[in-house]
Amino acid sequence: QVQLAESGGGLVQPGGSLRLSCAASGSIASISIMAWHRQAPGKQRELVARIISGGGTNYADTVKGRFTISRDNAKNTVYLQMSSLKPEDTAVYYCQTTASTAPYRWRFYDYWGQGTQVTVSS
Repeated sequence: QVQLAESGGGLVQPGGSLRLSCAASGSIASISIMAWHRQAPGKQRELVARIISGGGTNYADTVKGRFTISRDNAKNTVYLQMSSLKPEDTAVYYCQTTASTAPYRWRFYDYWGQGTQVTVSS
């Protein structure tokens, strides 16, 4: 099993910044994808950004140029630096990883964190 521990959410004013962190732990053999999703009240969960093991990234159009995803492979940790935050960024942010666990190195499954609240309001 893989456990994900998220941190860094909170209340921020419009135009402000926040940095989310998510550390994966457990009997991890390999991590392919690490990603952040979010779900606003009354809306479906959506992909915000993801980063693959080689460092390639994808972003939702709504956050391009404002959010940056990065990962520390040695620490099995993914970060989401959020800048120029808007009220519409308010949501619960979920960390997600596609990983394999020992001894089944080539069997990958998706794992999710519990979520961290981000509120952008004056």
